[in-house]
Amino acid sequence: MKKVYKYFSQLPIRWKITIWSSLVILILFVAYNSVQYYVMRTWMLEQEERNIQEKMREIQAYYSEQPFFIGRSQVINSSGFLEKANEANELIRIMDREGNLLVAVATNLPRELMITPVESKDLEHVKVNGKHYLVHRKPVMTNGFIGYIEVIRDLKNFERLQGLIFLVTWSAGAGAVLLSGVGGMLIAKQLLAPISALTYTMKRIKMRGFKERVHQDKNQKDEIADLSNVFNEMMDAVELSFQKQKQFVEDASHELRTPISILEGHLKLLDRWGKNDPEVLEESLRASQQEVERLKMLVYELLELTRLESDRLEIAEDLTEPIPIVEEVIKKFSMLYPNFTLHFENEIQGNFQVSMAERHLEQILIILLDNAVKYSNDSKSVDIHTKRVNENFHISIKDYGIGIPFEDLEKIFDRFYRVDKARSREKGGQGLGLSIAKRMVQNYSGEITADSLEGEWTQITVILKGVFEEDKSL
Repeated sequence: MKKVYKYFSQLPIRWKITIWSSLVILILFVAYNSVQYYVMRTWMLEQEERNIQEKMREIQAYYSEQPFFIGRSQVINSSGFLEKANEANELIRIMDREGNLLVAVATNLPRELMITPVESKDLEHVKVNGKHYLVHRKPVMTNGFIGYIEVIRDLKNFERLQGLIFLVTWSAGAGAVLLSGVGGMLIAKQLLAPISALTYTMKRIKMRGFKERVHQDKNQKDEIADLSNVFNEMMDAVELSFQKQKQFVEDASHELRTPISILEGHLKLLDRWGKNDPEVLEESLRASQQEVERLKMLVYELLELTRLESDRLEIAEDLTEPIPIVEEVIKKFSMLYPNFTLHFENEIQGNFQVSMAERHLEQILIILLDNAVKYSNDSKSVDIHTKRVNENFHISIKDYGIGIPFEDLEKIFDRFYRVDKARSREKGGQGLGLSIAKRMVQNYSGEITADSLEGEWTQITVILKGVFEEDKSL
């Protein structure tokens, strides 16, 4: 049994569908044909029994209802009537009460059956010499005779018809099972065609890369079409993910190469001349320390971004009041950059909270304000604006610096992307801050957007889900 199960489990789905459909049809036909055959056989037997009982009543009536005397001799001489009543493959005989045969009439039956005693009380089926007979015995009483009438009918026509019905029924059943198997194969082939196409596409993807997609019929709207759509969408996402990963590796390699090259250059310089030259030694050590700090910051930001993009950010369920955090971050930046003016305008009335952890909101604000200060250029003014729009909390940070070209607005949230790479490197940026901020906002189901006018201003807006409570004192 285990071998059969193992063999069946290894068959292709097409053959499994064919075998199962044929097996189900076979079981249904066996059950239906068995019931049909049994019903027809029972009905034909009942017909034979009713016919022989009707014949018996007719013969009994002939002897019992005669107005004149009927004795033993009259019964023996009544063979003419019995011959008229007798049918093909039938025996009619009359015996006295001791079982002695008086008269017998038979058609197409062996003569020895006429004198063969048959043990039958009323109506039953018997086998004589391998043949099937229906025997009916009833008493007959006249004004001069008491005995038995026996009607014996050969059921060979019934057996022949029964065999023909059996043959036709089961031949039709076998043909139906065979046709169902062929139909099952055709249906399985038709149904599995999209899956075969999906398998073929997977093989092509394995050989040629992620550009291949499953061909789809626009008119097809079934479950397999949905599977193909999901597969194509998944491959789009996988291809995009691999492209981003490739770009990430290339960008990270490029960003790491510069500080490593600088460190290598200073180490070679120290090795050649810095051992005995305090001035060269001090300069190289200072530059190397700066590059190490840059490397440390870059690695930290890469790890943070990787953690965010792998959905391992711990999402806090507690609500946070944002205004005190905004004010605290503005206070810290005012101390760090005393020559900058940070304007804060709050339009929200009443108490409210946002669905974000306090530390994450603070980190986002630090990233945005740090960028605003770095790229303010000659302008020393930054505007911070908070307001409520429907049930959302909006905070905008606007600087009046170098601005961003329109075609670069959609790219500034990409990893390592800088509008002006040379100037950005001088300012110490790694090009990861906005990527980290965007991913963090998205993890809290928020939204972050950018707007800018090149050479004049840049504004970053963060939208978070809020829980507001109206100020009842107003």
